[in-house]
This record gives sequence, structure tokens and C-alpha cells, in this order.
Amino acid sequence: MNRRFRSLFLIPLAGLLVFAISSAAAQASSPKAASDFGIVIKKKDITSTATFIPYKVNGLAMEIIAVKASDGTIRTALNTCQVCYRSGRGYYKQVGDVFVCQNCGNQFKVDQVELIKGGCNPVPILAGDKTDSSDSIGISKAYLESVAPYFAVWKKRA
Repeated sequence: MNRRFRSLFLIPLAGLLVFAISSAAAQASSPKAASDFGIVIKKKDITSTATFIPYKVNGLAMEIIAVKASDGTIRTALNTCQVCYRSGRGYYKQVGDVFVCQNCGNQFKVDQVELIKGGCNPVPILAGDKTDSSDSIGISKAYLESVAPYFAVWKKRA
């Protein structure tokens, strides 16, 4: 390929690539509309004592945990256990700086919320599943609908 032909071919191709990358970045960083969120948590309202936020998907009761960790970050999780959710008692109550699974009794430290996945602990709501702005955290309706099966028998069995 001669030099002139390569220049004529590669310069527009490079420009197209830059445009595609910048468009994708703009879409990824663009804020979601308020109507996209099922839950919006105001960070100033969250303390080291957990806030349990109710939500319903097609009449199915769900609950989100929001708590401030010792490092000052706001941590979020589903109030259901990754292992015990099928029991109907796989949810947490806070006792001091730990959450206690109401099915198996496993204790889980506040500072571990959202950081640990798998095992008997609250299902974390990870960074990709929420929008974190300077003063609030938004959790999309689509995400909440996708995790509704964790709550199918939540608090319904003794």
C-alpha cells in the first residue's frame, strides 16, 4: 500500500474510531433520568445504623440495606442472604456493627457489606448496578426487577 493511499484510508478511519469511542464514553457517563430509578438514596440520610428501604416489584415486597461503613462510604445490598433466601428467613437484622441472618445466625460486619460476594451474607449491589453521584445513589428499576426472585418467599415462611 503506498503512503498516499494509506493516509487517505487511515486518517478517516482513525477519526471514525475516535468518534465511536467518545460517543460510547458519553453514553456510559450520561446520567440516567430520574424515572429510571426505583430507589434514590440520599447519602446525607445514611448512618452506621442501617436504613432498610422497602420496594415492590409487581406486588412482591423487597428491601434494600443502605449503611455507612467506618470509612464513610455508603454501602448497599439486598436484605436477603445469598444462601438462605429460599428459606423465607434469609434476611438480616442489625445488632451493633453486625448484621445477623435470621435463618442461620451468621454474622456479617457492616464494613463487609457490598465488598463480599457469595456465602451467607447480604447480596451486594455493586457499582455497575447503581448510579453513585455526589449526594445520592440511584438503583434502577431494571436492576430491582432482575433481583426480585431473591424475594419470592422473603419473610413468608417461619
